[in-house]
Amino acid sequence: MPNYGVIDLGSNSVRLVVYEVKDDRRPVYTNKDFRSLLNDKVMAGLAAYVREAVFTQAGVERAASVLKGHLKRARYFQCKRIDVFATAVLRNCDNSAEAVTALQEAAGTRIALLSARDEAHLGFVGATCDRVIERGTLVDIGGGSTELTRIEGGHDFANTSIPQGSLSSYADFVAAVLPTQPEVAAIAQALWAQACALPDPDAYRAPRFYGIGGSVRAAAKMHAQAFDDPARPRMLAPRQLASLLDLLRDDPDRFAHQAVKAVPERVHTLVPGCVIAHTLLAGFGAQSLEVCKYGLREGYLVERMLEGVSGPGRRAGAAPKPEGAPPDPACASPCHDETTSRRASEGV
Repeated sequence: MPNYGVIDLGSNSVRLVVYEVKDDRRPVYTNKDFRSLLNDKVMAGLAAYVREAVFTQAGVERAASVLKGHLKRARYFQCKRIDVFATAVLRNCDNSAEAVTALQEAAGTRIALLSARDEAHLGFVGATCDRVIERGTLVDIGGGSTELTRIEGGHDFANTSIPQGSLSSYADFVAAVLPTQPEVAAIAQALWAQACALPDPDAYRAPRFYGIGGSVRAAAKMHAQAFDDPARPRMLAPRQLASLLDLLRDDPDRFAHQAVKAVPERVHTLVPGCVIAHTLLAGFGAQSLEVCKYGLREGYLVERMLEGVSGPGRRAGAAPKPEGAPPDPACASPCHDETTSRRASEGV
């Protein structure tokens, strides 16, 4: 069985996953068709190397050092193919093309720079490796951006990106380690303003959200730790996210101690991620956030490396809206509903 290596160069971490694939000639893949042999993460904090919208030479050197280490580890598994892709940290800087070229030369490998649309779409492909999602909104809260995807009839549409993630929110709004209440409100207000500025914000209004990425999983881990839940929740309601933010407000010392136990490497980005998730759920009227196990890396593996689709018999690629698909729900725009906007901007 062939092995494939995927290196995800993100704003907060650089992660290597080596997958063993049962049959790399299949047209359709589910999570049962591959398994991870190695999952190695380095918290490189590359977003901190962006100065005045420019990815610095120091950032190139730091990223190259981590990439070389990952590439060396991946080669032990005799991978049929090793791919590196980058997301918001290099996509959103003013010197994006120059930084990618410099990093490729320094690390000695090709880097695929994903567009915002590609990142959102591949997240959907990965999320549907172990489930069918007929309708809803997929959210991926990364370090430097938040991707939103509308899902109708099992297909993804309106793939877009908000250039604000958990790490960039921390860097832009938080003075210490844990945000103060005014800083929480500032994160929520900035995020919601950008959500309202999307071409068609109502497209993402849905009763159920599906969450992928480390920030969503960290929120679930933190809720289990803080409220003595023996099993990490697979579903988060807005009130559960609000309860975490209430704990931060009412007992920041206890919150900090629980966060260190639950997600020590994400203590500084945990709250911004929770604020972003709660703001989107409250603003777009979602009743729940389903925590997905698979996401962007698995989507990249399936579609870009194996050239297949995800899910049993389902077409994962973006396509025109299927004939007969249900129309968007008739409801007030979240950007113009003053009550909803006020609650979302408060971040609680």
